[in-house]
Amino acid sequence: MSNNIHLTDLSIPRTDSVFNANGRFGRLSFFAWLFIITIIFYVVFGITAAIFTPSEPMQSTAGLLGGFPATAIIIFVILYIALLYLNIIFTIRRLHDMNKTGWLSLLLIIPLINLFFMLYLSIGKGTLGANNYGLPRITQGWEKVLGWIYIILVPITLLGIMAAIAIPAYQSYVERAKTAQESGYSQPMENASYAPPVSSSASSTTQ
Repeated sequence: MSNNIHLTDLSIPRTDSVFNANGRFGRLSFFAWLFIITIIFYVVFGITAAIFTPSEPMQSTAGLLGGFPATAIIIFVILYIALLYLNIIFTIRRLHDMNKTGWLSLLLIIPLINLFFMLYLSIGKGTLGANNYGLPRITQGWEKVLGWIYIILVPITLLGIMAAIAIPAYQSYVERAKTAQESGYSQPMENASYAPPVSSSASSTTQ
């Protein structure tokens, strides 16, 4: 009887605390909670920045980082640490879902490699049923919605950032090319309009 219950428990997905690193996260749950903590981070960051923004530029010499007081800096640091911590927790849960060790989450702190690592987390398939890290977690309906919104927004945001960088650079290149072309046209015209003066000795010899 006990064996049957044990086998049944292993086949039933469960819900658990999302802040428990020992659990598992499916892809959409992973994206959904990344979306949530990112929104909370920027909202709190924006409110803090609006409250502590110096009223006058001259006050920047009395504070830190562009005039923000020490209280605001402490809040920013706490927010960043909390965001990093939660990112690591969610990453560990996602790795557990793929039956991988959570120590791989340290790849998040390595520049460039972390981009490929996030791509791996995004496309990696989770284990069906129980694995070395326990039972799969049920992905809630609202997590599926937020997860898909996150999937759609990320490439749009990246394209927007690339466009914001590329368009001004292209416009600057066009202006420099146009200026160089205009200066190239004006130089031969100046040379053609210039005629050296005839000396008086040469004039008298001709006569």
